[in-house]
Amino acid sequence: MDSTIFLFLVQDGVINGAIYALAAIALVLVFAVTRVILVPQGEYIAFGAMTVAALEAGRTPPTIWLLVALGVLSALAALAQNRRTLGAGLVARIVAFDLVLPAALAGLTVVLAPLKLGPAVYVPLAVALIVPMGPMIYRVAFAPMAQASVLVLLIASFGVHFSLMGLGLVFFGPEGIGTQPLLGGDFSLGGIPITGQSVVVVGTTVLLLVAFALFFERTLMGKALRACSSNRLGARLVGIPTTTAGSVAFALAAAMGAISGVLAGPIVTIYYDSGFLIGLKAFVAAILGGLVSFPLTVLASLGVGIAEAFFSFWTSNFKEVLVFTLILPVLLWRSLRTPVHAEED
Repeated sequence: MDSTIFLFLVQDGVINGAIYALAAIALVLVFAVTRVILVPQGEYIAFGAMTVAALEAGRTPPTIWLLVALGVLSALAALAQNRRTLGAGLVARIVAFDLVLPAALAGLTVVLAPLKLGPAVYVPLAVALIVPMGPMIYRVAFAPMAQASVLVLLIASFGVHFSLMGLGLVFFGPEGIGTQPLLGGDFSLGGIPITGQSVVVVGTTVLLLVAFALFFERTLMGKALRACSSNRLGARLVGIPTTTAGSVAFALAAAMGAISGVLAGPIVTIYYDSGFLIGLKAFVAAILGGLVSFPLTVLASLGVGIAEAFFSFWTSNFKEVLVFTLILPVLLWRSLRTPVHAEED
């Protein structure tokens, strides 16, 4: 391996790692706030890329029907969960978010999709279609069992994953898609060609991570999420609505997933189930980061991306296996450091 190949592999690893970082940050955030291991994070990625592909082709993406259906289910769940405290204001908020907003986004998409107005329109539109699905899924699938064990929440998360993956096959079909680069052209840096899409991926990831840090440090909602992640019961006792915090965490996760899909679409072929593999690699990075530290998770994501690039060069048939084995030393080390607890009845 010469220096040119080495630099090529590092570049590929950094680009892939940047995408994994966004998904891994979402996984850590959701787990810290709600104790849910968000297995369907990958579906947000796949739906984001495929929605962009449909809009590029001038077709109305089937995502709108999923959004509307989830809105109806979320409204029914909200009415059932709050039936003892229903008031005019609460009903109005439920109707506005779960029924009016999806219908408005669906109508806007039907009007704009055939016009092919370019990435400045269809990228924000695709993200806007995905983001409300996060709180809706939380309200339907996870809020009713918020006090359940992590294992029960994990089983529910797998159920949501398989449901969304099946719907993805129905909506988008088994064919893979690729989207147009958000920034064309390329240039050379140190003799290594760098594409415009690579710059977009890394630049977008850096901007989002900075915005993420400022959100948690400077905003009231960010501080509330930090409080919920530190002590959920204590946060509830001081008046922080943990259900709202969970909805916000799921919304941020959906946004991160949709943006990851938009960034990944021009780089790799996306199938209806491709998001699951991307989400698994992000989960490896989240585990390496301890499922608690955002900076460590970002560094671990870059490490996973670079390791994957080198594994692909040395033995491409086993690269996935080797990436997943990266968590074994961490799990072994954590098991040796963690005291043994007796099983609860």
